[in-house]
Parts: sequence; structure tokens; C-alpha cells
Amino acid sequence: MGSTPAHTSGTTQDRVLRADVVVVDDIGLLPVAADAAEGLYRLVDAAYEKRSIAISSNLHPSGFDELMPKTLATATVDRLLHHAHICQTSGDSVRLTQALAGQGVSPLT
Repeated sequence: MGSTPAHTSGTTQDRVLRADVVVVDDIGLLPVAADAAEGLYRLVDAAYEKRSIAISSNLHPSGFDELMPKTLATATVDRLLHHAHICQTSGDSVRLTQALAGQGVSPLT
């Protein structure tokens, strides 16, 4: 079978879904192209009720329609939140706090 984009993404998705936990970090930090939004939905749909998914984002789940078409966002969030454990954090960024305090920053020499 030839390596078509659908075949390639399916193979990649199969490899990713072999993991016990799939982690997607910083959703919404950068703009998301239409194919990436669809890819996220397909990943979430394929993992739904089969694998654990951890998602980090500065967006509230209701804001996912800023990333992708509303119908796709609704379907994605529906699958993510069903059986979910939500860990919501607040407060200052640890990295920013450390940087402002001069910690974790090496001067350029």
C-alpha cells in the first residue's frame, strides 16, 4: 500500500495510541491549522474509552471553538470530558516567578 497522507497519519496515530497515556501539551498556545484540529479530534476519538489522554491548555474547554470549527470542538470536548478528571490550576507561572527572581536563568557570557 502506498504512503498516502491518510495512511501515514493512521500509522502515526496507531503508534501514539500504543502508549498507556497520551499527553498533549499547551493546546491553544499557537494557532491551529484545520488539518491539525482535525488530527486532534481523530486522536481523541481513537483514544476515547481506550487510552488515557492528558491535555494542558490555557483555554477553558468551552473555548476550544476558538481553535477549530464549533462542531469539531464540541465533539472533541465531549469525548475529552466524558469520564474526565479535571485538574484546574491558578496563580502565577512558576517559570515566570523563577525568572523574575533570577532563578533558573543563566547569564549570557
